[in-house]
Amino acid sequence: MEYFIQQLINGLTLGSIYGLIAIGYTMVYGIIGMINFAHGDIFMVGAFTALIVFLLLVGLFYSIPVVLALLIMMIVAMLLTSLYNWTIEKMAYRPLRGSFRLAPLITAIGMSIALSNFVQVTQGPRNKPIPPLITKVYNVGGISISLKQIVIVLVTSSLLVIFWYLVNKTSLGRAQRACEQDRKMAALLGIDVDRTISITFIMGASLAAVAGTLFLMYYGVVVFSDGFVPGVKAFTAAVLGGIGSIPGAVLGGLLIGFIESMWSAYFSIDYKDVAAFSILAIVLIFLPSGILGRPEVEKV
Repeated sequence: MEYFIQQLINGLTLGSIYGLIAIGYTMVYGIIGMINFAHGDIFMVGAFTALIVFLLLVGLFYSIPVVLALLIMMIVAMLLTSLYNWTIEKMAYRPLRGSFRLAPLITAIGMSIALSNFVQVTQGPRNKPIPPLITKVYNVGGISISLKQIVIVLVTSSLLVIFWYLVNKTSLGRAQRACEQDRKMAALLGIDVDRTISITFIMGASLAAVAGTLFLMYYGVVVFSDGFVPGVKAFTAAVLGGIGSIPGAVLGGLLIGFIESMWSAYFSIDYKDVAAFSILAIVLIFLPSGILGRPEVEKV
């Protein structure tokens, strides 16, 4: 039983990271109906930014407190990735917004490749490790819970509550929901659609940066290709939970994390990805809109 609970905790930690990335996918899709496949690489850029900031902080202030260092890493990563995503939306996606649906998708894949290769050229192809930032581990009834796992779950829970409040209780959230329902009508009612979409991209990038910082803290290593697999799994989580639903994105991320953790613990680790995508296929057969998704209503 202790082993089972231990894997649940590991799955909760991994799923929390997937959930943070998945929120960015689901917010962008909910408003403009587009899958931003560069989002996984924004997550990777956030992790690299956190790494560079950490090295600078250690070089300048050797005895800086870990909490302060993590906070600075997270803030700088959020600012830089927000700038990246805002630029991508303005220069690559906005001019194609009225074109056929395949054009933005191809552009998103191109931006993903461009970001990945940019980081590979500037930072090198090798793994970039950092020393452990948080090493404290609590043993409760034979179950090990590290402090960094607690931090990841608390940060994810806090951000989920904050973003739920922003979307459901603020004027920005009302503008986003109006754009989601009908962009043309929202524009006629005085909503700045372009500004709302840009802010949505910035919000998604900020969450991806937080996920990248937590990923770096948890695993202690990052490489330029780290954006692809977590990005695909986060997209899977968004679809599984119901793309367009923020709670659904987090729920999907947690389910993917639990499936991977349990499968790796009791079966072959080589097939954990197969298990996750198989569950996705099974769920979508019976719930085509995902677990918390709403059926798409065709406007006539």
